[in-house]
Amino acid sequence: MNEWLIALSEEDATFLARVALAFVVCLGAVIGSFLNVCIYRIPLGQSVSRPRSHCFACGKTIPWYLNIPILSWFLLRGRCANCKSPISFRYPLVEALTALLFLLVFLMWGNPRLLALNPLQAPELIPFLWLFVASTVVNVMIDIDHRILLDRISLGGTLLALAVSAAFPILHGAMLWSQGLTASLIGGAAGFGLGFAIAWLGERIFLQDAFGFGDVKWLMLFGALFGWRGMLFVLMLAAFLGLLMGLGAALARRLRRAPAEEGPLAIPFGPALGAGALLWLFWGRWVLRALEALQAWALDHRQAVLLTLVPLLALASIWLLIRIRAIRRAALEEGLEPLPDGDAPDPERP
Repeated sequence: MNEWLIALSEEDATFLARVALAFVVCLGAVIGSFLNVCIYRIPLGQSVSRPRSHCFACGKTIPWYLNIPILSWFLLRGRCANCKSPISFRYPLVEALTALLFLLVFLMWGNPRLLALNPLQAPELIPFLWLFVASTVVNVMIDIDHRILLDRISLGGTLLALAVSAAFPILHGAMLWSQGLTASLIGGAAGFGLGFAIAWLGERIFLQDAFGFGDVKWLMLFGALFGWRGMLFVLMLAAFLGLLMGLGAALARRLRRAPAEEGPLAIPFGPALGAGALLWLFWGRWVLRALEALQAWALDHRQAVLLTLVPLLALASIWLLIRIRAIRRAALEEGLEPLPDGDAPDPERP
């Protein structure tokens, strides 16, 4: 994009860049408004096109001029114009998040240095990546609400990733279509195989589902899109983010002194997987550079690192064994219900 702008005068180039960025942001917000419909209706088996958007409290259809993404919520102060019922803040949040993600994808090609983004070599990949980030938002929000991940996103996205990898092998750093397709196939197979192994092992250790099959299929999509190396880093990032989410939820639960009747704490893994995939998509090369720098520093200070890590690993192992024993005892003695396996509802099964 910068090459195109150089050929124009400074005034024209600035105007064109602003128009392009404004268009992308507006497009993302509009798509985000549609994603809100998908997030609510798809798990319920409802059509995403009919009926038109309406207030859930009074049932009145929302006119187009009161359904402007982001802006309408603030103008109406978060309430229905007809019955004054509150409207969740999550609606403008999803719209703003989608607009931001669309802008970041565009900047990967237009000006990646602006936010230290991964550069995108082929602008033809922009629509596909827009579709990917939009589907990620839908999957994450549905997983938060219903503890399910949609098969139409994971399986359909995997097939599309294979086709795009063959059409644009540069996505995997290759030149020939066969190389791009092979890298995508290997990545998808590695993602499914690793996810299945984790799910199988977790079920036998914890005596209940520890890694849902919906997560397995979504990991397959990440492998087909990012390759097996990218899939591994997405899983590592997701595990770290999931740990932070779990610790935060446990701390919040302790602070509000939740009653024991609430049962065991169960955190969906979909949000961590989605966040890890987006971090890898936008800033994966910086993650690699940070890990390489950390590895070099650790080798230079190996003695201090070993003296610090060995006791920490020992304590972590002891704590993990205690938690595994407690979870197994609870599953055997109290008859806990297995955690949702992450599969989509019946209409979503292939």
